[in-house]
Amino acid sequence: MSSSIFNDVLGPVMRGPSSSHTAASFRIAALGRSLLKSKLKKAEFLFDRKGSYGEVFRQQGSDLAFAAGASGWEITDARFSDVLDIALVEGRIIDFQIGEIPGSDHPNEVLVTMTGEGGDKVQILARSVGGGAIEVTKLDGWPILITGDAHDLFIVADRKDHERLIADLKMCIHGDVSLSLQEERGLVHIHVPCIHRLEKGILEKLQSSTGVRSVKTVSPVVFVCVGNPLFTSAEEMLKLSVERGSGLAEIALSYESEMLCLPKEEIWKEMSLRLEIMEEASRAGIEDNPDGMKLLRPSAGKIFRAEKDGRLPVGGLHARAMARALAVMHVNGSKGVICAAPTAGSAGVIPGALLSLAEEKGFTREEKIRGLFTASAIGLIVAIRATFAAEVAGCQAEIGVAGAMASAAVLELTGGSPRQALDAAGVFLQNSMGSICDPVQGFVEIPCHTRNGAAASSAFVCADMVAGGYSNSIPFDETVDAMYSVGKMLPRELRCTALGGLSLCPTACSLSHLN
Repeated sequence: MSSSIFNDVLGPVMRGPSSSHTAASFRIAALGRSLLKSKLKKAEFLFDRKGSYGEVFRQQGSDLAFAAGASGWEITDARFSDVLDIALVEGRIIDFQIGEIPGSDHPNEVLVTMTGEGGDKVQILARSVGGGAIEVTKLDGWPILITGDAHDLFIVADRKDHERLIADLKMCIHGDVSLSLQEERGLVHIHVPCIHRLEKGILEKLQSSTGVRSVKTVSPVVFVCVGNPLFTSAEEMLKLSVERGSGLAEIALSYESEMLCLPKEEIWKEMSLRLEIMEEASRAGIEDNPDGMKLLRPSAGKIFRAEKDGRLPVGGLHARAMARALAVMHVNGSKGVICAAPTAGSAGVIPGALLSLAEEKGFTREEKIRGLFTASAIGLIVAIRATFAAEVAGCQAEIGVAGAMASAAVLELTGGSPRQALDAAGVFLQNSMGSICDPVQGFVEIPCHTRNGAAASSAFVCADMVAGGYSNSIPFDETVDAMYSVGKMLPRELRCTALGGLSLCPTACSLSHLN
């Protein structure tokens, strides 16, 4: 799997509250829907009883996201909260079950069965792997591995006809065909990843070939990755930075341009759009008092105004960053539109720190965008070496990583070197090591919102520490590896199942829902 900034690190643009359970669920359903040849009639989602999905799928909006993706909607559709009711009125059956998925080995695994109005059917086994990223590991019982970043083609045919069929494929696609082939019970399953969508005529020709049982294609649900990564470790990234005489922001911009085979101008424009999403969420969380949360009442606006009026014990830059981080999380918890950074559960940290620093220092819009690219450079290393999923490695992999990303952005934007930026990121991650994920009643609210606020504020401390002369002895790559190792040691109860930590406090269990 190739990591991309917009696919995996600073994105997706989505409705809250969870990138793992909302954005990824939407992508899984949208991918499954694209495999159908007719309009959706029924979609069934089975969660394993030992996983995280079964515990929190309603609290974290997975049911709405699965339904929206299956219905062919955009995740930012204003009708998002009503999608299940609309599906019922329009005659679509959306069913959720908790049971046993044979051989399930991932907390965010789901077995999806979809039926079209024309009688066609598709079944996929998929998993959410953090930050909105997905993997599909089975299609109609055949083992595969796709991530939704290509126009994948799947053909099932009689074994005796497969050599001729492969020859036909090469003629249709006009060139070398990279494919994988499996054989079972006299049948072959052929998987061809394609950069571009195949023409309808080609698909019809393949479907009519002798011995072909089925032809299915997947539409990408993220940017298509066609390039090669410029680096796969922080050490390689730093070496490239030295060779080119560039900061981490420029290296990250080059990386994404190479991965997506798009001009740097287009990459910059896309990052500018994501900055706008962050700015609007920060504003709305402070000024509009979003009231869609279940356990918390909005407080970001009150804190922000108290700081402005000088009514806080200390106040200042750190307090404004904290308030803005809370504001974004209030929007997220109310199912508003946010940009995962790197997840929805950590979406407030980077905008909280970056927007407040920009206000304090008078940074231009271009400098703010550079800050997002610097943060993305740090996130890429985690995406490549570890995970953003709290269900896999605890809160350290979400808010901990977001704090590391923000620390690096603060340091490089204020004149620090790429090595110092990596050191600041490492210091933050070292100090969030082992942080558990214990959402009260399964909602992304308590303690997620205050952890975002504290992390946004702490990003300045870590940047100051390194800029002031602290020498970080543990390289960032090794720190990320240690974080991942620690996360996998955490018991299931402390990894986003609401079965441990604050989730079990008597008061937490007795809190009444506000909405």
